[in-house]
Amino acid sequence: MDALVRDVYVRQRLIKTTLEEADEATRHRFVGCVRQAQGIEEVCGLIRSGIGFDLAEFRRHRRVEDAFGYLRGKIEQTGIFVLLIGNLGSHHSNVSPEVFRGFALADEIAPFIVINDQDAKPAWSFTVLHELVHIWLGKTGVSGGEIEQGVERFCNDVASRILLPANELGEFPIRDGDTERLVLDIGEFSRTRKISGAMVAYRLYQAGAISKVKWQTVTQRFRELWLHEKVTARRAGEGTSGPDYFVVRRHRMGNALLDVVRRNLSEGILTPTKAGKVLGVRPHNVTTLLGGA
Repeated sequence: MDALVRDVYVRQRLIKTTLEEADEATRHRFVGCVRQAQGIEEVCGLIRSGIGFDLAEFRRHRRVEDAFGYLRGKIEQTGIFVLLIGNLGSHHSNVSPEVFRGFALADEIAPFIVINDQDAKPAWSFTVLHELVHIWLGKTGVSGGEIEQGVERFCNDVASRILLPANELGEFPIRDGDTERLVLDIGEFSRTRKISGAMVAYRLYQAGAISKVKWQTVTQRFRELWLHEKVTARRAGEGTSGPDYFVVRRHRMGNALLDVVRRNLSEGILTPTKAGKVLGVRPHNVTTLLGGA
């Protein structure tokens, strides 16, 4: 985890320096523009309007990864770089979501958000909004799996309410039954809204609809189901070729980062070596990576 954070800092500093040398540096006024004292609902409204987020449009996408792509695009349009990184370049160095789900660098010129792509895809949208709240609060930090008091709790509350307004939570049918029945109901409720079941369970616990023990049990059950799906998908894909390496790498780096690197590499401000460091590839692969982007 320490090595991953250091790597992100190096990439961020290279991008910040590049923007300054290219006279493209802009101080983003949204970094540190809100305070917890303003309250959850006010901050939700400011962030929605600030990034131009449309909940209905988010949910219209067929797949959760497409819904995340829509949200990611809105965030990147503001000048924030959103990366998907869950290891140091090899699956042997994968970092568990229990260790970190997201990471925010609240820099005024080159703000970065890193999402752990080892986490379940339905959780990515919640995590990127959680980290966005960190940036709007002006607080750099790593977010793990535990819900803490203070800033972490506030970021969770804002992110979850942007994706699931309070009035909709009241529509969830709490029926008598065992944990498996509750997991099925939450799963169906969350799928149509392109959000994670764990987030819905958290909101139900917050609202007093389920106990803390039930919330923890349901959350653990969703994790077990996700791990089972991963194993099943891996076995089903054995013996077949996976997606193209460069397609995967482009998706992980995001359009905002690719655009800055491409533009400044062509103008000679970035060297292939530095561009490779930013993009996480060898210098001789930079042209191929950018060529299809």
